[in-house]
Amino acid sequence: MNLSPPVFPNRARRQEDGVVAVRLRPRHCLRPRNELRPIPTFGLEGAASASDGIVADVDIGPVGERLCFGPFCLSPGGRLLTKNGQPVEIGGRAFDLLVALTDQPGRILSKRELLKRVWPDVVVEDGSLRFHMAGLRRLLGDGQDGARYIATQVGVGYAFVAAIDRPEPAGRAVPAVPLTPAVGTTNLPARLPHLIGREQDVQLLADRVAAAPLFTIVGPAGVGKTSLAIELGYQLCERFDNQVTFVDFSMIENVALVPAMIAGAIGIAVQTDDPVAVLLGHLRERQILLILDNCEHVIEPVAAIVERILEEAPHARIVATSREALRARGEHVHRLDALAFPADPGTLGRDELLAYPAVELFCERAAAADSALVLDEEEIRSIADMCRRLDGMALPIELAAVQVATHGIAVTARQLGERFSLGWAGRRTAQPRQQTLQAALDWSYDLLSEPERAALERLSLFVGPFSIDAALEVATEAEMGPDEVAVTLDALTAKSLIASDRSQRTGTYRLLEMTRAYARGKLMARGEARYHAASRRHAGFFLAELEGVAGRDEDLLQDVRGLRLQLGNIRSALAWSFGDQGDRRIAVRLAAASAPVFLTLSHLVECRTWCQRAVEWIDDAHRGSAIELELQASLGITLMFTRGNSATAGGALSRALGVATLLEDRPNQLRMLALLHIFHERIGDYDVALAHAERAVHIAEAMGEGEALGVAYSLSGISHHLAGDQTRARHDLERSLWHSPPSHRSRTIHYGFDHRNRSGIGLARALWLSGSTQEADRVASETVAEASRLDHPVTRCIALIWSLTVRLWMGDLDKAEEELRAFGHCAEVNAFGPYIAAAAGLRAELAIGRGRTEGTVGALQECISRLKAARYDLQTTTFSIALARGLILEGRDMEAIALVDETVARCDANDERFATPELLRIKADIVRRMGNHLAAGDLLGQALDLAREQGARAWELRAAIDLAALLSGTERFKGARTLLAQVTAGFPDGGVSPDLERATALLASL
Repeated sequence: MNLSPPVFPNRARRQEDGVVAVRLRPRHCLRPRNELRPIPTFGLEGAASASDGIVADVDIGPVGERLCFGPFCLSPGGRLLTKNGQPVEIGGRAFDLLVALTDQPGRILSKRELLKRVWPDVVVEDGSLRFHMAGLRRLLGDGQDGARYIATQVGVGYAFVAAIDRPEPAGRAVPAVPLTPAVGTTNLPARLPHLIGREQDVQLLADRVAAAPLFTIVGPAGVGKTSLAIELGYQLCERFDNQVTFVDFSMIENVALVPAMIAGAIGIAVQTDDPVAVLLGHLRERQILLILDNCEHVIEPVAAIVERILEEAPHARIVATSREALRARGEHVHRLDALAFPADPGTLGRDELLAYPAVELFCERAAAADSALVLDEEEIRSIADMCRRLDGMALPIELAAVQVATHGIAVTARQLGERFSLGWAGRRTAQPRQQTLQAALDWSYDLLSEPERAALERLSLFVGPFSIDAALEVATEAEMGPDEVAVTLDALTAKSLIASDRSQRTGTYRLLEMTRAYARGKLMARGEARYHAASRRHAGFFLAELEGVAGRDEDLLQDVRGLRLQLGNIRSALAWSFGDQGDRRIAVRLAAASAPVFLTLSHLVECRTWCQRAVEWIDDAHRGSAIELELQASLGITLMFTRGNSATAGGALSRALGVATLLEDRPNQLRMLALLHIFHERIGDYDVALAHAERAVHIAEAMGEGEALGVAYSLSGISHHLAGDQTRARHDLERSLWHSPPSHRSRTIHYGFDHRNRSGIGLARALWLSGSTQEADRVASETVAEASRLDHPVTRCIALIWSLTVRLWMGDLDKAEEELRAFGHCAEVNAFGPYIAAAAGLRAELAIGRGRTEGTVGALQECISRLKAARYDLQTTTFSIALARGLILEGRDMEAIALVDETVARCDANDERFATPELLRIKADIVRRMGNHLAAGDLLGQALDLAREQGARAWELRAAIDLAALLSGTERFKGARTLLAQVTAGFPDGGVSPDLERATALLASL
C-alpha cells in the first residue's frame, strides 16, 4: 500500500541528461492551507476535497468540460483524473499526454505532434515519449480484461481509441426538452473500440459521402463491411447533426418490409398502406445519413427505394453494405479489400509483422480472449502465417484468435482450414450470421441459384488464382455450358464469393480460403462421382497448359511469380492424379510436365517425390519417350543434390542419356552428359567424367552451336583442372566463356546448373594455381555475384564452394568467412545434404587457417565421413589437406603423414592430381619437423617438378619457399635462393599474397 501523500506536478520543471524531469511536491507543500482551492467533485461527494484530494500548483479556473471513458473521468481544466470517482495519482507528462490523446479521439497523433504538445519548449528523445506512454497505459490498465484505450500505429504514433462520453458539467443550463422526440436521432450500434486497418477507408468515405449521394461498401462475408459502416456513421454524426440512422436488413426475410424497416429505424410512424410515401414525406427536406446494412438478400427492393429517396430527398445521403453492388442510379462502389498481411512472414521481424493490420487484429483479439497471453516472435510469425491463410479476412481472423485462448497457437494453426474450423464460435452478441464462419457462408450460399451453387462448388478445386479459361474447363458440364459458366462466374464475382484480381489486371480469379473449404465440402456432399469428374477436368487443364508452355517457349516458365501462384493448382492436380481414384496416364505426364516448374522454383525435394512415383508407374506407352527422358533426368539431378550421389541417381541419369541417344536427341544427349559429368566428378570417378567431357565436345562440334560448345568446353576444362593440367584447363575454360551466351535462368534450369558460371569459377581456381592471383580474385568475385543474380541455389552453391577454396588458398580469411555464411545459409534453406556437410568442414578449415584447433579435427573427420557416405568425394581432398594441417597443429605428426600418403594414393588412382604438389609439400614439412632433412628435400623436389609440369605456379612457389628455408643453413642455400628468386619473378601479375610476402622476406634474409 502506498502511504505517501498525493502529489501533483508543479509548473516548475527542469531538464537533466537530455530528459525532462518533473519536480513533484506533496499537496501540503504547495501553498498555505488557507490558500488551497477546493477540488470540484462533479457531484461525487467524498471523491476529493481540499484536505484529501489532489491539487495542482497552478491556478485552476472554471471546471470546464469532462471526458468520461470506462471507469475514468478526465477534467483537463482541473487537471484531475478520477477512477470510479476516486482521484488517480498521475504524473504531469502522462496527464498532458492523456489530454492530447483524448482531445482528438480516434486520430493517430504522430510522435512529433505529441512531443511538441507535451514538451513544447525543450528537446527530448523518443525514449521519453515511450517511457511516459508505457506508464500511462499501465495506469489506465490498457489491455487488461479487454479494456483498450491507446493504440499504437507502428512507426507513426498513438491514438486514443476508447469511446468518450462528454456529460454536461454541473450547473450548466440544460435546454428544454421538446415535447415530441426528435425524428431520426442516431441509433448506431456500439462501435468497435479500435477499428484496425481501416483508417484510409474511413477517411476516404467520410470525405466523399457529402458529394456522392449513394456509396455501397461491397466485399465478401467477414471482411468487415458492417464495422466500417458503423465507424463511418460515428465519424459523420456531427456533420449530419446527429441525423444518422442505421438499418440492419439481416433481421427481415420479407422483401415487402424494406420501406417500413427504414421508416421504423428513423422513428417514423407509418399508419397507412403506403410506407414509401410516408417515408419520402418525412425525408424530403431533411439532411440525413442512412446506413443500410446487409442488403444482399433484399437487393432489388433496396435499390428501388434508394433511387426514390435520392430523387425526392436531395439532402439525404446513403451508405449501403452488401456482398454485391446495388446497381442503382448514381451509385458509387467502395470495394473493401481484406486486411493487409505479410506474404512471407518468415523474412520479417516482430515489429514488422505487428505493423500489418491483419496480424494486429489477431493479436489484439487473442489478448482480449486471454489476458495472460504473451507472444514471442515465433508465435507472432505463426499468427502472421494464419492471417495469410485466412486471406486477411476480419471475421475468420477474429474467430481463429478466440481459439488461441483455448487451444493455443500451434493447435489452432493445425486446425485452420479443416472443415470443423468453419464452426468456430465468435462473440455471443454478434448477429447469428456472424457468430461462425459456417453461418456467414450459409447465408451467402442460400442466396445463390442452383447453377451458381454448382459452379462455386466446382471452382473450389482451384487452389489459388485461376483464369477464365480454367474456370470454363472445370465448371462446364452437360447441364451447364461454357456461356452459362461465364455468366455465372460474373454473378459470383459480383456477389463477392469469387475475387477478381483488380490490382494486376491479369484477368484471374480466386476463392478466399474459407470459402473454398466450404464450397469443396458442398461439392463432396454431391457424391464422389461429381467430385472426381471435376478433379479430372482440373488435372487435365493444367496438364495441357504445362505441356503447351514447354512446347511453345521455355521463357514462359521463367515467370517465377506466375509459377508460384499456380503451384497450389499444380500440386492439387498431382495429388488427385496419383490418388486412389486418380488417372495413371495423367499422373505420369503431369509429373514430367511439372518437373521444370519445381526445378525453376528450386523445390527439388518435391520434384524428386513426384518424379520417383511417376517412374514407378511408367507404362510401355511412355517408356523410351521424351516423357521418360524428362522424368529420369529430373529424378537424377534432384537425387544428386538432395540425397547425395547414390547409385539410383546415377542410374536415372544414365537411363536418360540412353533414351536421348535412342531418340537421336543431340541437345538432350549433351544435357545428360553434363549431368553425368558432374555426377562422376562428385563421386571421384574423374576418368569417367573426362570421357563424358570428350564425348560432349564431339557432339557439340557436330552441332556447331555456340551454346553447345560452351557447355562441352566447360566440362573439358573442369576435368583438366582437376587432373592437374592447369594450362589446358585455362584454355578450355576461356574458350567455354567465349562461346557461352550470357547466363539465363531458363538455360540454367534446363541443364541443372549454369555452365557459364561453373566455367568462371573453375577458371578462378585455375588462375590462382597458375599464379594470376589478382585475376583469380576478380573472376571469383564476379562469378559469385553473377550466381547470386541468377537466383538458382544449386548454381550459387557451386560458385560459393569453389570460390571459398580460392579465398582460403589466398589467405583472405575475412572474405572466406563472408562467403561461408552465404554458402551455409543457401545449403540449409534448400536442404542440400552434401553441401550442409561441406559447410561444417569449411568452418573447421577456416578455424585452422586462423590458428584455432579446438574441435576442428573431429569436425573435419565427421565431415569427410558424411561426404563419403553421400558419395561426394569432390571435396574430400581439400578437406584432407585441412585435416592434415589440423593434426600437425595438435602435434599428431604420424597421423598426418598417414593421412597424406592415403590421400596421395587415392588421387593417383582416380586421376585427381591438382593438389598432389601441395600434399607432397605438407609431407615434406612433417618429415623436416621429425629431423629428416634429406627426405624433406627430396619430397620438395618432387613437389617442384610436378607443380612445373602442371603449370601450378602457386604450388611451385610454396615448395620453393620451403626448400629455400630448408637449405638456408647449408652450402646449397645460394642455389635455393636463385630458385626462389626465379619463381617469384615468374608470377604474371605481380600481385600481393601471403605466399609472395613470405618469399620476399625470405629472399631478403638470405
